[in-house]
Amino acid sequence: MKRSRYSRRAKQTPDTEDLVRLATQLGQSGSRLEDAFWERRLTAVVERLLHDRDDAALEAALDQLFANGGRAYDELADLVESAVETHRHALAGGGAQEVLLIAAPVLAWSRFVIPSGPIAAEALAPLRVQLQAHVLAADVRCGLADTLFSPDQLPQSYGETAALAARLGKAALHDRDLHIDAAQLPETMNFLSDTRYLLAAVCAPAGAPLFRWQEDDGSRAEALKQWRAQGGEALRTLLPACALEPLLPQSFHAALRESDRAARPYSLRAAVAFLQTALNVPAASLRAIVAPYYTDRRLEEFRIGFTQGDAAEVVHGVVWPLLENDDEAAAELPTQIESVLREAGLREILVLDHRLPLEYCDDCGAPLFPNAEGEPVHAELPEQEETALPRHLH
Repeated sequence: MKRSRYSRRAKQTPDTEDLVRLATQLGQSGSRLEDAFWERRLTAVVERLLHDRDDAALEAALDQLFANGGRAYDELADLVESAVETHRHALAGGGAQEVLLIAAPVLAWSRFVIPSGPIAAEALAPLRVQLQAHVLAADVRCGLADTLFSPDQLPQSYGETAALAARLGKAALHDRDLHIDAAQLPETMNFLSDTRYLLAAVCAPAGAPLFRWQEDDGSRAEALKQWRAQGGEALRTLLPACALEPLLPQSFHAALRESDRAARPYSLRAAVAFLQTALNVPAASLRAIVAPYYTDRRLEEFRIGFTQGDAAEVVHGVVWPLLENDDEAAAELPTQIESVLREAGLREILVLDHRLPLEYCDDCGAPLFPNAEGEPVHAELPEQEETALPRHLH
């Protein structure tokens, strides 16, 4: 089951009831023809609510369907995301252009601040060239936002995302880029490892391929390989003094979900690399303590505390949040975390069985991480190294 990225509050309205009813019917459908019937009706309601910026009705319906279980939640979530990301523009001379909002995530870590914000025209141009050469299908037009977004700066609701998609879509129709007033965006929090996003809209004639891998001689694997090699070089100018891992550009919500999944092992590898540099020690001399953290009886995340060998002090910490489908596979996550740590070179990994409360430091708000005794403690580098670490841990 997918989970929306957006926080929601329940509010029952006639529109909510209509969404729930139509999505339930779609979830119970037994044929493609019936699917199409319910999808048309559901799409009309969703598009009207997006136009009116009525996120509350969408959110309340998703909440109710998620609690009920079954296919209806997935059906509505898919349809809402599609309505947010895609637009169809009729052409005056006949035919239509299909427009899709895409995101190109980049995982990064640095001992310094990871940049975000405005992209100069001379830096944006090579990114456009590499996207069109390796990711997009032939003759696809593109509208790039001239801003490198942090997670804090992405649209925070369906309505906001749809509005940005519409603006970028208009730019894509004219094959030009879109100026974003970065001064109006929220402040970016500083983490050791984090994700940055290029946002764009792409358009092509209805029914034509949008991505290189939709063409007969293309593949996702080759597109990703070339984007990492060639696009990665263009991205380095935006992210100096950072280690980078570009991910495959794709539709907005799919890209965000993939970056959330990829960021978890990446943040562990980044932490190990950082500690080797900051403490001048090999990975094998580090120890990791893995523990589950709960609110009441609900598992919220795993936290990993790092120590130097058998020392008591936790010198660094990483949060491994639960994502979609993790509720059903939570028991397997400690094994996955341990596997990533061992691949990074750690030999001693302690996985705790007991539950820890989801607590944060009262003074700075940072998460508390487990020590070897199973106590939640503040992660602190040795005094001479503290200035190298960003204030917030991720």
